[in-house]
Amino acid sequence: MSTVKRAAVLGSPIAHSLSPVLHRAAYAELGLTDWSYGRHEVDEARLPGFLEELDASWAGLSLTMPLKRAVIPLLDEITDTAASVEAVNTVVFTEDGRRVGDNTDIPGMIAALRERGVEKVETAAVLGAGATASSALAALSRVCTGPVTAYVRSEARAAEMRGWGERLGIQVRTADWSDAAEGLRAPLVIATTPAGTTDALAAAVPDRPGTLFDVLYDPWPTALAAAWSARGGAVVGGLDLLVHQAVLQVEQMTGRSPAPLAVMRAAGERALAAG
Repeated sequence: MSTVKRAAVLGSPIAHSLSPVLHRAAYAELGLTDWSYGRHEVDEARLPGFLEELDASWAGLSLTMPLKRAVIPLLDEITDTAASVEAVNTVVFTEDGRRVGDNTDIPGMIAALRERGVEKVETAAVLGAGATASSALAALSRVCTGPVTAYVRSEARAAEMRGWGERLGIQVRTADWSDAAEGLRAPLVIATTPAGTTDALAAAVPDRPGTLFDVLYDPWPTALAAAWSARGGAVVGGLDLLVHQAVLQVEQMTGRSPAPLAVMRAAGERALAAG
């Protein structure tokens, strides 16, 4: 007899999350007809109460901002990966009722790069210093053999990025955002900034660019990604990251592996095309 199981993505704002599209496509492909995946507007204040209301039918949660750090005190355990960046984007409920937190953004980034043939680089550049930048540094700690330069707008952000580098065991140099065009010469550039922030850099893409990982997926392509592709550089996009981290979430929540990467990506592409 099949058991109804539930999962969902939480965050605020959450209306435009693609997670339901990806997870539901996986469930359909895996034949998990009694599984459902929803979306709930939940902020930090409401999170404790939401978790307390969940019953045994719940298998897991995906978390987006602003909940990735707020959830940690509410969990029974977090993985080393999540602890390394103090951020949880995945909660799995065990059969004995425990709440286990993980971070699939970091291995998702590594998998997305590997899919494009990037396994090791000597140096890298990170554009921005927001929440995604720490995950980028954690991924680079496993991919980059030399220093990483982070281009940031303030000394406070610079100090924060150097601190993450020390914690993650990777050498982080910092430079002012006004010099970000220089960073585009790195063999791997990871753009972690909000929409529109890197548009002015599109004109500075070098003649023979390396690989750009732009974590945005809507609007896509960004001006920087379009210019990068036009110059013949390899581009990894935010949808690649979203799909790869969702694959790992599906596998953890359902216990089924491998999750259908191609099916999930196609579903995400259709949803973006439909607006």
